[in-house]
Amino acid sequence: MIKRLLVVFLATLLISPNANALSVSPSPAPQEMFKDKNITLVKLSAKKKNTLSPSPSPKWPPLGFKSNGEVYAKIPTAKELVGTASNSPVLTRQLAQLVDGVRICEKYSCGAVQLASLNGCTWWEVNAKLQGTTSATDKTPRIFGTLRTLARATAPRQITTVLLISKEDIALQHVLKGITATCHHDATNEKIPSSIYTPVEITD
Repeated sequence: MIKRLLVVFLATLLISPNANALSVSPSPAPQEMFKDKNITLVKLSAKKKNTLSPSPSPKWPPLGFKSNGEVYAKIPTAKELVGTASNSPVLTRQLAQLVDGVRICEKYSCGAVQLASLNGCTWWEVNAKLQGTTSATDKTPRIFGTLRTLARATAPRQITTVLLISKEDIALQHVLKGITATCHHDATNEKIPSSIYTPVEITD
C-alpha cells in the first residue's frame, strides 16, 4: 500500500511571502540539562559532585525542511512516512480507512506533508491542487480539483504529519501539487481535523 501511496506523494514546494504561511514548504521540544546533586559522605569528608553531561538538544531547524518565517515543511519520503506511521496511531488509522473495501490511499490519490512551527500553532491549514494530464490521448496538464485540509494544534517545534486525501481514483495517476501550509494562531469555529475536496468543473 505504501509503495502505491508514494507514487502520488510528489508535490511542488513553493514559498509564500506570509511569515505564517508556507507554500510548501515547514520539532521536538528541547531537552532540559540536569546534574546529579547527590553527595556521598565518607569519614566526614564530602566527595565531589558527579556531573552528567546534558543530553544534546534536538536539531533545529529540522533537517530537510523548507522554511518561511516561523513555519517549516517537508514532503516525507517513503521511508520517513512508514517510520512516522509506525509511531503514530492517528496516521495509522487514517491510512487504514477503507473505501469500498480498499484502503483509502489505494483507492484515491493521496499526498502528505510534514509541518512544524517555531512558536507552535493553534491549527494548521493545508491547501493543494490535484493535477494530471487531460486524458489518455491529450497530455496537456490541468487541475482536476482542490483540497483544503485542516489539522490540529502543535506545540513549539513539534512536527506533525498531515495526510492529504483527494476523491479522485488513484488509477488516473493524478498528483497533489502546489501545496501551501498556513500556521494559524487565532481561534476558529471550523471542524478540526477536516478535509474538503472540490472537483474543478470542466468547461469547453
